[in-house]
Amino acid sequence: MEQLVGILVKVLLFVFVAGMFTLVIRAFVRSNQADKRTRREWAELEQVAAERGWAHERRAAGRATEYCGVGPMPGSGSNLTAWHYITGEFRGRSFKCFEYRYSNPASGSGQAGESKKLTIESMILVSAPGSAPYLNLRRPGKFDRVMGRGPRKLLGVPEFDDKFRFDTHDEDFARRVLSDDFRAFLLSDQRARNNPLRVRDDELFTWYTGTLSPQTLEERLDYLCDVLDRIPTQVWASA
Repeated sequence: MEQLVGILVKVLLFVFVAGMFTLVIRAFVRSNQADKRTRREWAELEQVAAERGWAHERRAAGRATEYCGVGPMPGSGSNLTAWHYITGEFRGRSFKCFEYRYSNPASGSGQAGESKKLTIESMILVSAPGSAPYLNLRRPGKFDRVMGRGPRKLLGVPEFDDKFRFDTHDEDFARRVLSDDFRAFLLSDQRARNNPLRVRDDELFTWYTGTLSPQTLEERLDYLCDVLDRIPTQVWASA
């Protein structure tokens, strides 16, 4: 009986080690495939930029600094690098996009020689018809209060207030933007679920965590242009 137990323990130990080894190999293969896919998308991004006459810089030192405080960007900084910094025109509007990269201090064990996990945030912005006050529009989050975002402003339309949160320095401007037609667009368009919006001066931003690719860039540019198409020009003129 003891011999049988010993054999069983050895078999289980072998299965465990083999399983762990298989998981490590699979994780390595997936990581390698993801890295190859990302590099391929970056190469395609450069090609698309060249074909469309867009200016492209793989590494633009200091270009990201002016966007501190927007979305996932840090509140302040200096000489922040914008990766894959692209400027050009899309659907008749000027735009910019870039990747902002930083090491997450919460990742890794802190042991010597261990690198921190790199986080990549992609920022896309389109020029608006005029300058306007600060307005941030996104889905409400469970940790809004923990993040210091304060109490929500309510528009007084239950369906909208249940699904979106807006923050602004000028509530009159926000209410003019959030017209019946625009609210209907946000509530019916699936892109609004995953793409926050931010107005800063004469620019409209969105962002996401991940790298830039031709597809993700065009999707976000289309969304930003669709948003601007649904905001009457006089709303910007009266801001």
